Amino acid sequence: MYDEIIGTSSALRKVLSLVSKVAPTDATVMVSGETGTGKELVARAIHRRCRRSSRAFISVNCAAIPRDLVASELFGHEKGAFTGAFQRRLGRFELGDGGTIFLDEVGELPVETQIALLRILQEHEFERVGGTRAIQTNVRVIAATNRNLHAAIAAGDFRSDLFYRLDVFPIEMPALRERREDIPALVEYFVDRSARKLGKNIRGVNSKTLELFQSYPWPGNIRELQNVIERSVIVCETENFSVDETWRPRQPVATESKSQSEFSQKLVSQEKAMIEAALSESGGQVFGTSGAAAKLGIHRSTLESKIASLKINKYRFKTASA
Repeated sequence: MYDEIIGTSSALRKVLSLVSKVAPTDATVMVSGETGTGKELVARAIHRRCRRSSRAFISVNCAAIPRDLVASELFGHEKGAFTGAFQRRLGRFELGDGGTIFLDEVGELPVETQIALLRILQEHEFERVGGTRAIQTNVRVIAATNRNLHAAIAAGDFRSDLFYRLDVFPIEMPALRERREDIPALVEYFVDRSARKLGKNIRGVNSKTLELFQSYPWPGNIRELQNVIERSVIVCETENFSVDETWRPRQPVATESKSQSEFSQKLVSQEKAMIEAALSESGGQVFGTSGAAAKLGIHRSTLESKIASLKINKYRFKTASA
């Protein structure tokens, strides 16, 4: 158990290893993964292990704020900035100065707000809505998304320069179906927590229930598992937790359509081709003024991460250029 991040699977251990490495730094982190995989838990774990841990951790769900109020929520506003602005209001970046701000569903930010966020990441300053004075800010930004931001960039919905500023240290959360060996520990944890909350005495978990849980694909990931367990604990009348197969949806909702999946694969192929072309031109050199990172206009660490995730052998380009 690692800040309520539960499990011992290799996929999860890889994530926790990245958390322990990036936490002591001030690097901007992008946490990606399907909905319900625990992205905010990872953000909180990073905050607790950094030098800002004694300061505020502010979580913002960008998708839950009306588009016309996003700028005011994040950056604050001056009195009279718009109808209903009867007094000055501090935004999340001002309130979180010295701490960490977690921007969940960052892909839902309006383009005009993306520009202001880019300024914060580059210049460490912003202006309140209706204001004219630049305000300095010292916050660590951790962003999260379940969207394919490469597709959003291609569609013109997300700025590529902002993406590369946010994607300094990417962490991808595995889906629950990719870490099935963690399900028994998760079930035990959620059953115990729900039973304590409801004042029930549940001492064990039925083995058939564990088999059912481990064979199900969990499209809603850990959040879905938690909800199923909470409902089942409510109706459980024995000391042995169990469910029957009626809880299982007949047709789990697909996380993305076939056309979306094909489009995503095409984008990945194009990105891989661009990186390989840049490596070929630079003779396999990643950094430096003539390196592939400079040619692509992205940070060295971002390119190294992409080379690893796309399984590109950068050394073969050095051989080719010799």
